[in-house]
Amino acid sequence: MTIIVFGSINIDLVATVPRLPVAGETLLGHNFVQVPGGKGANQAVAVARLGIPTHMVGRVGTDSFGTELIYNLFNSGVETENVSIDETASSGVAMIAVDDKGENQIIVVPGANGRVNQEDVERLSDLLPNSSALLLQFEIPIAAVVAAAKAAHQAGVQVILDPAPAQSHVPDELYPLVDIITPNEVEAGQLVGFSVDGEESAKKAAAVLLQRGVKCAIVKLGAKGVVCAIAKETFFIPPFPVHAVDTVAAGDAFNGGLAAALDQGLSLHQAVVWGAAAGALAATKPGAQTSLPHKSAFDAFLREQGVIKDEG
Repeated sequence: MTIIVFGSINIDLVATVPRLPVAGETLLGHNFVQVPGGKGANQAVAVARLGIPTHMVGRVGTDSFGTELIYNLFNSGVETENVSIDETASSGVAMIAVDDKGENQIIVVPGANGRVNQEDVERLSDLLPNSSALLLQFEIPIAAVVAAAKAAHQAGVQVILDPAPAQSHVPDELYPLVDIITPNEVEAGQLVGFSVDGEESAKKAAAVLLQRGVKCAIVKLGAKGVVCAIAKETFFIPPFPVHAVDTVAAGDAFNGGLAAALDQGLSLHQAVVWGAAAGALAATKPGAQTSLPHKSAFDAFLREQGVIKDEG
């Protein structure tokens, strides 16, 4: 079986500066990097690197960024024939300034991501018969997300939604179409309307999300662990003890690990552990897709942590 990821594909242009500029000011930076990103692309790479056949469905522009983004996905093991090239828009771009204290300013231009529509959903639908799961996020138009969730739901394919970036107004019709929703603390708080800042409030938030119709609610608490709730039980997975360097894309790594485990037939409890492990491992390296673990490193980490045992 394959996993489909339907979502955003961005290029991140990151400049490091001594301090953030004020209006009208020109500053000299001291470092620049150009890295592939977008939550959809991140999650596709996260799944593919764990050895699961993965299809990315989305859009890029006709510019050189688009060519680079498709190549990077392909080079990471992601099937890219359903990434369309939109001749009317630029590729999605995030322009990021980071100062020496770690504070940042970000300008995101959705470009082709903002034009994802029913045509893309139809291409996605052709892949559903041979798929175990569809991964969704909120960096493409919400109407396309709902339509994709409907198509997967009708096909009996598991829908895993990462409700990021955080939104307070999510269509009521989306929740019953979702098998697993995976917000972090901020996103969970936006969805339920109260602060989520630890295990107990996460359990309350998960209960609200179940009432709205999702079958499973997973609240990612970063270094404080993970809460998972289904109708019959709620359980807590403690965090893996790692030295976190950069948490960018750790949430995407979590979803990749979760989906990979479920595709392999593991239990929900085991899958949440895999997700937590993938997220923890990603946090030990800088960057987004550059931090996402390959299967060999991931398996080694699981053995080190006693999650899986060496054969023989």
